[in-house]
Amino acid sequence: MISVVIPTQEPAKLLIPTLAALVPGAAAGIVREVVLVDSGGSPEVAEIADAAGCEYVAGPADEGERLRMGAQAARAPWLFFLEPKGLLQDGWTREVRNFTDQIERTGVTDARAATFRLALDGFGVSPRIREAAAVLRHAVTGRPRPEQGLLIHRRFYEAIGGHEAGANTSRRLLGCVGRNRLVLLRSQILLPDG
Repeated sequence: MISVVIPTQEPAKLLIPTLAALVPGAAAGIVREVVLVDSGGSPEVAEIADAAGCEYVAGPADEGERLRMGAQAARAPWLFFLEPKGLLQDGWTREVRNFTDQIERTGVTDARAATFRLALDGFGVSPRIREAAAVLRHAVTGRPRPEQGLLIHRRFYEAIGGHEAGANTSRRLLGCVGRNRLVLLRSQILLPDG
């Protein structure tokens, strides 16, 4: 159903909890595969990919090119671009299934994409204020933070040109999706605070 594409270049230890959060999706038949596109050629990332049953692709340093390579290597019709430090929270499998089923049923696979609500790991008021600011930003601009992930049908991804080479490629892709075509799911993605 979905292929998860994760561009890696950060320490491999961040991948383990991210991949563990995808296990319920694999068990429910939602996650077909996970593609790790690594820029560093890290033996650690390759070992984690092998142990977790992920596809490992060695890619260039440019994140946009890595994301494009991951999309090309993916076999499922739905692509889910996920940061290596993002932890999907409980209920994400139900949300993804409901979203993809509804989009396919209504025939708008080339006109809708989705992202997750932001949750920041931390205690106190400061992380909650930044979460509220992210919700407000999405309401005003229609653009979430790229770290919130992007679930998009391959047809739509290709129609808007996919990821371009260069910096801020995920931000530019979200801009191409457009505010009226991006759905904010109820499920959260937990990111490190800071």
